[in-house]
Amino acid sequence: MVQFIEQVINGLQLGFVYALIALGYTMVYGIIRLINFAHGDVFMIGAFVGYFGFAVWGLPWPVAILVSMAVCAVVGMAIERLAYRPLRAKGAPNIATLITAIGVSLFIEYFTSLKFVFGPNYRVVARPFAVQVFHLGPVSISSVQILVITVVLVLVAGLQYIVYRTKVGKAMRAVSHDRDAARLMGIDVDRVISYTFAIGSALAAAAGVLFALAYPQISPFMGIMPGLKAFTAAVLGGIGSIPGALLGAVLMGQAETLTAAYITTDFRDAIAFGILILVLLLRPAGLLGKAGPEKV
Repeated sequence: MVQFIEQVINGLQLGFVYALIALGYTMVYGIIRLINFAHGDVFMIGAFVGYFGFAVWGLPWPVAILVSMAVCAVVGMAIERLAYRPLRAKGAPNIATLITAIGVSLFIEYFTSLKFVFGPNYRVVARPFAVQVFHLGPVSISSVQILVITVVLVLVAGLQYIVYRTKVGKAMRAVSHDRDAARLMGIDVDRVISYTFAIGSALAAAAGVLFALAYPQISPFMGIMPGLKAFTAAVLGGIGSIPGALLGAVLMGQAETLTAAYITTDFRDAIAFGILILVLLLRPAGLLGKAGPEKV
């Protein structure tokens, strides 16, 4: 039983990291119905900027996280402004935007792997603090796990405040509900979309730094699998739903961790994606998603 509880805590750590990435996917999809496949690479950039912050520039790790979030917010807005907005302005079909997203993802991965950028090799991350283990009765929990869970809860609470308690959040919800009506009401839709990319990218950056601290090895291609699994988590919970993204991410983290602990690590990805297929067969809109007619 003790081992099971500790594995559940490990699953929460992994699932909470996925949650921050999944929130970016679900926010962007909720606003403009776009799957931003470059989002996993923003997560990677965040991990590298955070690593340089506390390992090279000597910043305290909380400051390194904030710097990483700021840098990736700018990167996210630049991607939206340069790659997606021109297509949106021309009324390009969804498939063109999707292919552009894949192209942006590949460009970031191979550009950052150049020697004068991040380099092609893995980097081992030296944690900026000593890892401590705390005992809650017979159950052990590390300071890294506490850090990851605490930071994610704070950021999710901050996101909830932005979405439901600020003018930007109200504008985001209006654009998500009806973009044309929001424009007629005087909302600058392009600016709201840009803000959405910035917030989602900042959350992905925080996830990248936390991932580097929890699993201390980074590379330019590290965002591929976490990005894919976070997207899967968003679909599992109901793409476009913030609570759904959180639920899907936690389920994905638990499925991976418990499979690796009690079955075999060879099946951890297969079972996680198998759960997605099973859920979508029963609920095509996801666990918390709402099915509705597509606008044409």
